[in-house]
Formats: sequence, structure tokens, C-alpha cells
Amino acid sequence: MKNIWQTTLKKLEKNISPQNFSTWIKPINFISITDDQVNLEVPNKFIKGWIKDNYQKVIEEAISDIGTVNYRISISINDNPEIREKPQPEKQEKTEIETNKKNLSLKGNDQFSNINKKYTFESFVSGPSNQFAHAAAMAVANNPATTYNPLFIYGGVGLGKTHIVHAIGNEILNKNNNLKICYYSSEKFTNELINSLRHAKMDEFRNKFRSIDVLLIDDIQFIAGKKSTQEEFFHTFNALYESHKQIVVTSDKFPKEIPDLEERLRSRFEWGLIADIQAPDIETKQAILKMKADQNNIELPEDVSFFLANSVISNVRELEGYLIRIGAFSSLTSTPINLEMAKNILKDIIIEQNKEITVENIQKTVATHYQIKTSDLKSSKRLKTLVLPRQVAMYISRKLTSSSYPEIGTKFGGKDHSTIIHAIKKIEKNLEEDLQLRTTVEKLINSIKP
Repeated sequence: MKNIWQTTLKKLEKNISPQNFSTWIKPINFISITDDQVNLEVPNKFIKGWIKDNYQKVIEEAISDIGTVNYRISISINDNPEIREKPQPEKQEKTEIETNKKNLSLKGNDQFSNINKKYTFESFVSGPSNQFAHAAAMAVANNPATTYNPLFIYGGVGLGKTHIVHAIGNEILNKNNNLKICYYSSEKFTNELINSLRHAKMDEFRNKFRSIDVLLIDDIQFIAGKKSTQEEFFHTFNALYESHKQIVVTSDKFPKEIPDLEERLRSRFEWGLIADIQAPDIETKQAILKMKADQNNIELPEDVSFFLANSVISNVRELEGYLIRIGAFSSLTSTPINLEMAKNILKDIIIEQNKEITVENIQKTVATHYQIKTSDLKSSKRLKTLVLPRQVAMYISRKLTSSSYPEIGTKFGGKDHSTIIHAIKKIEKNLEEDLQLRTTVEKLINSIKP
């Protein structure tokens, strides 16, 4: 029966990306087959939940294709898993860590961890764009060095990587304040290494970084091309990994996409779990704004929140900066925040506000709001989820631009002018009866208008 599972694995490996196969399928243990049920086992609840949500049907179809039975899978959790065999780092010369440990040990987390107390899981807004990374970070914080080691988190600038790394550190410290946790940017790691080399203090440097329980390194891509830094980090990684200590690394790129990164480091980053953080959607950006506004006692109207969320494509730090700027102006002038004020304050720094209103810009804004592709607005698909956004975009295009019906039709994939007229009349009628639609259209228009 186990041969059936081995054949299933080979089939799955062909249809699932190497990263996802390694992360989610490899940890599965085959237990038995009884009648039409395949009994499988996984290490923890997190993997079980992810498989049930994302891979159960795929696995059941793959295993059923092999035989003549329509199998269903049953997943249990191994509460007492044996320590799985891990890749063995290359042997390295031992330093005098143990002999000097007492003299050179870390002097308390407050002096060494560098953890920012304000970055917690409670203050991190989770949404579809970061849900996986958030769940993985929580799993690591709850059980360091037992499930995902290393944890590699990557994503663009200002999307929350630093926040989530500090949140891991804070959560671990809350559960066990005796653990030695170190948060460093790769730049600071490099600078400290250079100073240690310059002042002949490499033993102290090595002892410091290899006697910790949790290492959190931010922006690891900056060590690429730095031979000495990569060499030292490689041995630090090995020492911690062999000692079953947790390693968390962030980057702006997937490991294989970091230029000039040594292959041996690249492969080690791929030993554990790789999770990405993507640009937040409109709802997540508005949720972030609400949380930050509450934290800073800023009264933020809904239309201003929507305007800000539409003005910033991805960078959350930029989004928060705009909010603070508006809040400061409101506080200093004792003026309530409104949309006109927000647009006036940010007119010189939000590029989008100075652009010409075009059908293309309107399509982009509407598509972003409804979480669809711009190409969907131009297509002939008659899906219910596309018809309304398409008609709204046509209506706003006619209202805010000087384009004729035929010109708008051309921008929407070559639609006939009568189709545009029908769509506009349909929206105009619905606006009289549908308060929610009227509110949405008004928000979109206000966010588009300069």
C-alpha cells in the first residue's frame, strides 16, 4: 500500500512547485489505507490546516487516479514526532565558545536583543497579502526551532517584514524571557564584523552570535557580494542550526533571486520555510490606517481613508507617513480632517494627484477597488463579478473625461458605443436606488479627481 503513496508523491511533485512541495507535501507521513480512506499524519495543526484548505482535493485526485477507488484522505497530527533528520551543515572548526561562554555571554535581553517593543502581532494587520507569512511567524514564535527553521520572509520595501520579525522576538520574550534573542540588520552585522576584525576581537564576535537562542536578521540581501560577511554568517548559521536554535531572515527577494549570494547560503535559506509578503489590498490598507489612526488619536473619516489607500500602491510605511502628516496638520491648526484638506496637504508628494484623468487611470482605480485585473474590464466576460465594475468604470470615464462614447468603447476592448450608453444609463438608474453603490462611486470619483 505504501507504494501507492510513493507513486502519488511522484505525481504530486510534477504538478506542485518545488517550494510548495517541499514545504507542505514532504512533511506528510503515510500511515495506512483502509477501504476508501488514506490515513496521513503531519507534524502540527498549522500544516494540517494548510493542506486541508489548499491541497486536500489535489492529493485525493492524485491518489484516486492511480487505482480504481475514489479515495478520501484523513489527516491526523503526530503529537510526539521523532526529530526528523535535517541537512547536516559542513563541518567547521570549533571555536572556544564553551570555554569562554561564561565571560562573554549576553548580558540580558534588554541590552542585546534590539527588539522594538511597539512591533507586536497585536499591532500587525493581517490580510490576504500577508496571511501566510503572519501564520508562519506565529508558529515560529510559539515553538522556536521546532517547526520552521530557518524561516525566510521576503517582500518589497515597506510591506511589514521588519514589523513581523520584531513581533516574533516580542512574542518569544513574552513566553520565555530567559531566551537570548538577537535582532540585527545585515548592515549592522557587517559593521560589527568589520570592527571585530579591525580590533582583533573575532572570538568575542563569534561567541556573541553563536551563543544565542534566536537570531533575527533583517535585509539579508545586503550581505550579497561581501565575501567576509557571507563567510562569517555561513558559519554562524551552521553553529546555530546544529544547536537547534531558531533563525529568521528577511529579504526583498526570493533566495534564488538575490544576486551575488553564495550558493551555500542560498541553499541553507531554502532548508526551512519561505514565506512572502505581497502588496496589501485596499481593505487591508484601510484596516492599517484605522489601527494607526486609533493608536495616534486621529479622527480619520472614511472617505479620507479610502483616498489614502488608493493613493499608495504598496508601501505601508509611506501610507502611515501620510496619515501622520495629515494628523499633525489637523492637531496644529485645530482643524478637523476632511478630504479637501488631505488632498491639499499631500498634493506635492502624491504623484497620482497631479496626473491627468484618463480612462486608463480610471480603469486602474476601479480594478484595484474591486480586486480584479484591468484586463477584465476590457474583456467580454459576462461574469457577475465583472459586469458591475466594468459599468462603473464606463460611467466614471464618461463623467470625468471628455472622451466620446466611441472613444470610451475603444478603451474597453472595442465595445460598441451603444454598449457604453447602456452601461451608463444602468449605473445612473442604480445610483438612485442603491445607497451602497452610490457611496462606492462617490468614493472612487473623489479618489480620482485632483
